[in-house]
Amino acid sequence: MKATIDIPDELYRRVKAKSALEGRAIRAVAIELLAGWADTPATPPPRAKIKFVPGDEAARKALMGFCGVVESGIPDLATNPKYMEGFGED
Repeated sequence: MKATIDIPDELYRRVKAKSALEGRAIRAVAIELLAGWADTPATPPPRAKIKFVPGDEAARKALMGFCGVVESGIPDLATNPKYMEGFGED
């Protein structure tokens, strides 16, 4: 069977030069390479490793990176009763 493939010029020149040095036809080299590749077992692409974490644990880990990131100098408003007066009353 005949097949036509496009090969980059630089690659073709290198293959032609090496095959000439070895006294082999480019056709023979191509057949050898294709047969070797076809005879090796197919390897499936690597699967992404996904680690499943329960929701609460995932949220905790995500938020841990933000704890203490900003130092505003303002104390926690929730601990001062003055700021909590009337909270939740409507």
